[in-house]
Amino acid sequence: MKKFDKERVLLAVAGPVIALVAAILLTSVVLIASGKSPIEPYTLMLEQAGYSDVQVLIVNQASMYYVAALAVAIGFRMNLFNIGVDGQYRLAAMMTAVVGANIALPSFLQIPLLLLVGVLTGAFWAGIAGVLKVTRGVSEVVATIMLNAIATSLIGYLTLDNIWGVQVGNNNTTGIMKNAGWVPGIDLGADVGEIYGLVFLAIALGIGYWIVLNRTRFGFDLRATGESETAAAASGVDAKRMVLTAMLISGGIAGLSGLPLLLGDAHTYSLSFPTGLGFTGITIALLGRNNPVGIAFAALLIAFLDKASPALDYATPVAYEKEIATIMQGLIVFAVVISYEAVRQWGLRRQQKRVGAELAAAAQNTKKEVTV
Repeated sequence: MKKFDKERVLLAVAGPVIALVAAILLTSVVLIASGKSPIEPYTLMLEQAGYSDVQVLIVNQASMYYVAALAVAIGFRMNLFNIGVDGQYRLAAMMTAVVGANIALPSFLQIPLLLLVGVLTGAFWAGIAGVLKVTRGVSEVVATIMLNAIATSLIGYLTLDNIWGVQVGNNNTTGIMKNAGWVPGIDLGADVGEIYGLVFLAIALGIGYWIVLNRTRFGFDLRATGESETAAAASGVDAKRMVLTAMLISGGIAGLSGLPLLLGDAHTYSLSFPTGLGFTGITIALLGRNNPVGIAFAALLIAFLDKASPALDYATPVAYEKEIATIMQGLIVFAVVISYEAVRQWGLRRQQKRVGAELAAAAQNTKKEVTV
C-alpha cells in the first residue's frame, strides 16, 4: 500500500513539473532566438517576488484565479468543459456592483446579500448552458462560448447611462457601492498594500471543494457520472440532474471570482474591470490537476508571472518584453496537455507490468502446488 501511494504521488506531481520545465525551456528558446539572455528574465522576476508589495499583489490576484479555477475544476470532474467562466464572472461582478450601489443595508446583511447576488447570477448564466445540454444535447463548450459573447453585450447594455450606468470621464461604471458592502482586508501599510478580505473566502471554497468531492455521496455521484454516465445511471444516479447541478455549482463559484477585487478594492464595475479571468482559470485547473492544493500552487505561479513580469520592461541595460510571461503561460497549457498524456501512458505501462508480474507469480505458485 505504501509503495502504491508513493507511485500515485509521483504520477500526480510528474505532470505539472514536466509541464513547467518544458515551458521554461521553450521560452528560453524563444529568448535565444531573439538574441537575448535566456536566464536574466527569470532572475529579474524572482527578484520581484522578494518585495512585500509585489507579494500582496500576487496573493490578491491568486485568490481570484483560485476561485475561477475551482469553478472550472468542478466541470472537469464532471467531464464538462465550462469555458464560460469568464462571462459568468463578469456578469456576476456587474450585477453585484449594481446591487451594491443601489441598496444600503447594515454590513452584516449587505455583504452576504452581495455574495448571494454573485453566486445566483453566475449560476443562472451557467444554468442556461446546463439546461440546453440536458434537454437538447447542445455541447456546453459551444453554449458557454456563445454566452460569453452575449454576457459582454449585455454588460455593455446594462451599464448605459439610461439604465444602471454612471459615466465617469470616458468610462462607463455602475457607480460606487455603498460602504456597507466593502469587505475590509489586512492592511500592511501604505507602502505594501492590503490583502483582500475575501482571500479567506477562496481558502474556504477550496476546503469545501475537497470535502464535497471526496467525503460526500454527492461528490461520489458527480465523479462517477464524469467517469461514465452509463455506469452511474446503472447505480441509480440521474446523470442529467448531475450535469445540470454541476453546471449550476460551477457557475455559482465563477460568480464569486471577481468579488475579492470588487468588494475589496474597486467598489465599482467599469470597462477597466479585468477580463480573461475565466480562461486563465482553465490553465490553472489543468496545471493543478483539479486538486485544491495543486490549484493553489498553480494560481500563485500564474499570479507571480502576471505581477512580476512588468519589471522586465524597465530592466537595464537591456529591456525585456513583459509578454515573455504570457508566452510562458501559453506554453504551459500546451505542455500540460502533452505531459499529462505522457505521464498517463507511463502509469498505464507500469500498472500493466505490475499486474503481469503478479499474475506470473501467482501462476508459478499454482504450478508448484500442483507439482507437490
